[in-house]
This record gives sequence, structure tokens and C-alpha cells, in this order.
Amino acid sequence: MSDVVVRFLVGGVVVSLFAVIGDLFKPKSFGGIFGAAPSVALATLSLTIAKHGGTYAAAEALSMMAGAFALAVYCQVVCWTMMRFKYSALPVTSAAVVLWFAVAFGIWAVLLR
Repeated sequence: MSDVVVRFLVGGVVVSLFAVIGDLFKPKSFGGIFGAAPSVALATLSLTIAKHGGTYAAAEALSMMAGAFALAVYCQVVCWTMMRFKYSALPVTSAAVVLWFAVAFGIWAVLLR
């Protein structure tokens, strides 16, 4: 079976499950957290395990966690900046992408390399 089909099937099932989980919690906008990202990550990890084994998948999972942490830092800085200084979203988010890259690649260089 092709990788695209497996990603489609696994991703679709997991997105549906996460959508149900998200629908159970309040506020309803919280359900967006359980959207596509977890399902894509799970589909990618399952394919990685099948093709390259658990050790390689563990390294990929660590990279995903580093990226998630960098995204959390990015989100905190964007929210704080927009609330504190009342700047518009486009310049703040565009500038903060540099921060995301710095944190993600900093974690990689220090811990994952």
C-alpha cells in the first residue's frame, strides 16, 4: 500500500477520533487543538516505524517534540506581544517565525544532534 494511502487512512481515522474528543471538551474552540497535527504525526510515525524501525521513529518523535515546544514558545510570544502592544497579527506572526526557527534549531543543535 502506498504511503499516501496509509497516511490518508490513518490520518482520517485519527482526525475523526480527535474531533470527537475535542467535541467533548469545553470550549468548543479547544477542539481545534485536536485537529490535523496529531493525526499527521501519528501517521508519519507509524510509517516510519514500518519502514525504518523504532529507533529511527524515536528520533523523529524527539524532533516533533522539539518543534512542538518551539511552536508553544512562538504562540506565547505572539499572544503576549499582540495583547501588550496591540500590534496587528501579520507583522507580529511574521517576525515571530524567526523565533520559532531559532528555538527549534537551537533545541536540535543542543539536545538532538
